[in-house]
Amino acid sequence: MPEHISIAGKGGTGKTTLSSLLIRYLCETGKKPVLAVDADPNSNLGEGMGMAVAGTVADVLADIKNPDAIPGGMSKHAYIEYRLHGALTESSDVDLLTMGGPEGAGCYCAPNDILKAYIEKLQDNYSCMVMDNEAGLEHLSRRIAQNMDIMFITSDPTVRGVRSAGRIAQLVKSLKLDYGRLYFVLSRSEEEKARELQPEIEATGLELAAIIPYDPQLADYDARGCSFIDLPADSPSYRAVREMAQQVGL
Repeated sequence: MPEHISIAGKGGTGKTTLSSLLIRYLCETGKKPVLAVDADPNSNLGEGMGMAVAGTVADVLADIKNPDAIPGGMSKHAYIEYRLHGALTESSDVDLLTMGGPEGAGCYCAPNDILKAYIEKLQDNYSCMVMDNEAGLEHLSRRIAQNMDIMFITSDPTVRGVRSAGRIAQLVKSLKLDYGRLYFVLSRSEEEKARELQPEIEATGLELAAIIPYDPQLADYDARGCSFIDLPADSPSYRAVREMAQQVGL
C-alpha cells in the first residue's frame, strides 16, 4: 500500500497549491512514483503541476452511455478499465488521475464509484498517493478519501475558513474514516495574522502543521498559468511546504 496523503478544505484555501508542492517534494526526496488524484470536479491539479490532462473519469462515463462504443466481445467493465488507463496522464515520476465533472445535474455517484474502484486497483504501483479533494465536505461523506495516512486540512487566514476546517475534521471523525494523522495548514498568511487566529485554530482540535505565507512568486505563477512545480526552490511557499513535510515525517 502506498502512503496516502489527502488534502481537504473549502474552496480557495490553497488545496491544489499544497497538493502540487507536496508532490514536488515527494519526487525530489525519492518517494516516487506518485499517483496524483484530482478528485475535485473543478479540476485544477493538472494545471498546477504543468501536466496536460489526457482524459477524465467523467469523459469515460459519457462515452459508455453509447452502447455502440463498447467493442464486440469486450465486457463493459473491461472497456471501462481500458478507457480509464487511457485517461491516466503519465510522466516519469507522477501519474495523474482526474475525475472531471458530474455525469448529470449534480450527480457524482457513478464517477465516484468508478474512481474508488480504479484507485484501489492502481495504488499498489506507487510509493505515495496524493489526493486533492473537492471543495467542501462532499467527497468525505461519499468516502472517496479513505485509508488516509495523513490528511492536511487547509484554510485561508479568516475565522470562517478556520471554522470550516474544524467542521471538516469533525466530519472525518464522525464518519469513522480510516485515517492516521490530521493536520491544519494555514495558507497565504503572515505570522501576525496566525497569532490573531490562534484561539480559533486551537478550537478545531487540529495540530498546526504549517503557515504558508503569501508568496508573490506563487501569485505571479498562478496569474500566468505556470506550473507550481517550477517555482524556485527558495520561494517562500515551497520552503514552507518542504519544512512541513519534513516535520511530519514525509
